[in-house]
Amino acid sequence: MIQKRFQKFLLALLIITVYSCAKQESKHNTTVTSPSKNISIDFWLQTDGSPTYSVTHRNKAIIDTSAISFDFKDQISLGKDLEILSTTTTTQDETWEMPWGEQKEVRNHYNELIVNLKEKKAPHRLFNIYFRSYDDGIALRYEFLNQEGVNEVIILDENTQFNLTGDHKTWWIPGDWDIYEHLYTESSFTAIDALSKANHPSLGQTHIPENAVNTPVTMRTKDGVHLSFHEANLTDYAGMTLKVDPKNTSMTSELVGSKRYGYKVKRALPFKTPWRTIQISDNAADLITSKLIVNLNEPNKLGDVSWFKPKKYVGIWWEMHLGKSSWDLASGKHGATTENTKRHIDFAAANNIDGVLVEGWNTGWEHWIGFEDREGVFDFVTPYPDYDLKELAKYSKEKDVEIIMHHETSAAPRTYDQQMNQAYALMDSLDIRSVKTGYVGKIIPKGEYHHGQWMVNHYRNALETAAKYNVAINAHEPIKATGIRRTYPNAISREGLRGQEFNAWAADGGNPPSHLPTVAFTRMLAGPIDFTPGVFNIKLAPYKDNNQINTTLAHQLALYVVIYSPIQMACDLIENYENQPAFQFIRDVAVDWNQTKVLNGEIGDFVTIARQDRITGNWFLGSITDENPRDITIDFSFLDTSKTYDVVVYKDGKDAHWDKNPTSIAIETITVNANSKETFHLAAGGGLAISLIEKE
Repeated sequence: MIQKRFQKFLLALLIITVYSCAKQESKHNTTVTSPSKNISIDFWLQTDGSPTYSVTHRNKAIIDTSAISFDFKDQISLGKDLEILSTTTTTQDETWEMPWGEQKEVRNHYNELIVNLKEKKAPHRLFNIYFRSYDDGIALRYEFLNQEGVNEVIILDENTQFNLTGDHKTWWIPGDWDIYEHLYTESSFTAIDALSKANHPSLGQTHIPENAVNTPVTMRTKDGVHLSFHEANLTDYAGMTLKVDPKNTSMTSELVGSKRYGYKVKRALPFKTPWRTIQISDNAADLITSKLIVNLNEPNKLGDVSWFKPKKYVGIWWEMHLGKSSWDLASGKHGATTENTKRHIDFAAANNIDGVLVEGWNTGWEHWIGFEDREGVFDFVTPYPDYDLKELAKYSKEKDVEIIMHHETSAAPRTYDQQMNQAYALMDSLDIRSVKTGYVGKIIPKGEYHHGQWMVNHYRNALETAAKYNVAINAHEPIKATGIRRTYPNAISREGLRGQEFNAWAADGGNPPSHLPTVAFTRMLAGPIDFTPGVFNIKLAPYKDNNQINTTLAHQLALYVVIYSPIQMACDLIENYENQPAFQFIRDVAVDWNQTKVLNGEIGDFVTIARQDRITGNWFLGSITDENPRDITIDFSFLDTSKTYDVVVYKDGKDAHWDKNPTSIAIETITVNANSKETFHLAAGGGLAISLIEKE
């Protein structure tokens, strides 16, 4: 009897203790909700003074109780024994205009909570956390304030936790410190195995130190809620990967480090970190229309950037990947000659194309790959003797076509740093306004990685320096897009994914038909993509017997609308466009948009997007599918109700198939208005491209 009474006493004591702890944990609980109140962020301190947050969407938990802490060199960790000094809640509702983009006007509407924290014990560091709640997601960032006797901090680890509420279906690439050029894997969260992707036969450099994923990483819950985890405003900080804990269905921020210095981030006080973001939507389509990432960046610092014009371009590029020509002069089949460039300029001028990219124009290509020491290899102002840069700049201007410069650094950024001003000044003197940069190879100096703080600062320095000369940058082998294009609109596009060139030379068969229906809901959420679509010679004959493009021709056309970029390449050999009726769509399609409508889509399966030309008001539509054929019904209610449209439809032929008959295409004309609905068949790996021109 005494034992039973004692057991009841212990049980009552346990209940009282748990209740007391629960009350104590929620003592400092504070909440910020989105303007429509569909998303909420709760913040509180645990009993040990550790900061904690959670996120709900439509009253259901999206992020469960998650902790926040930092580890430093020469300082104790920051993440407990904190007290709340004050909290501030503000609201922002503004509309700003994109100088170029997927839409002209962007609404930036959020509620913000700022939590001011202080350590209870010495050294009594001050630390602020910012939470923003939007109708399309949430964001949080940290502010390190001045500290007596300390001028800077060296961060060994940032530990921002994201505790999931289930084993979500996930579309991911490994947390590679050097490249984003991996195919996306679709799996349950608990099945993520990033380390299995190391030592890929088609990748020149990879560094995957642990089971982590790169961002954006997109998920779908069992309830159908869609989540995408990323970061915004990556400035003077290391890129963030997300370390996966399958056992606890949790992720924790894992910054890209520097083996040269042995830390992740070194910053002078005070400073703010990048935003950690989660885009949240009830369907996949709304992820694409979200402007959360750009809204979290500062307004335009450059002012008028009308010197850059969104454009389509052709170029001396694809022929190198096919082996028809080479970048270097010594090979005997140099592609970047004056004669070949003039041929491309003439073609562009005759086909409503505004630019010509020329790779291999400058000296140094004989020693850029396979050499350990690539410092000083490239000269960014000296052309090969068979390339007359000044004559071509003059010739292109007469044809109203712009040369697009190319600067391949061979991942030796210090060499590029030394020549930037001279190289951009040369471009300015020739009225060349955009450059494609490249960083192929392992970063020199050894111990640095493409996505670490040192390189993040290099990429930003290139943007800022280029802006002084009215030069826009399309970066390849880049740091990830985090919306910085709002602040620096000369960040026009970037690669940062497994691009079209993999179809020409990858040993694993290239990009599968599902690649771009996945990219639209993952990588494209970060920002514009220079994917280089438009291959008409799908089988790559006679150059590549063992490679091909794994889509139909109609799919290639649809990419000009589906995959957004203010610069779009018609990448195929220009002779492959001759006498091709389907090329008319590339002549007609716009590249700068007034508004965008995502009509339907599921991650990795299919997507349909309509965009309105910012100049003419005409609409263009693209729809692509994976390896599965499907019927797509287009509801044209997005059109102006007072107008009728002449429509040209470029669709898969009846016998089209991405492998068996990829070039089969049918072109037809119809008339539609806002009340119209039309059903189209997409072949396996197929697509649909439509131009809608207002009737006069």
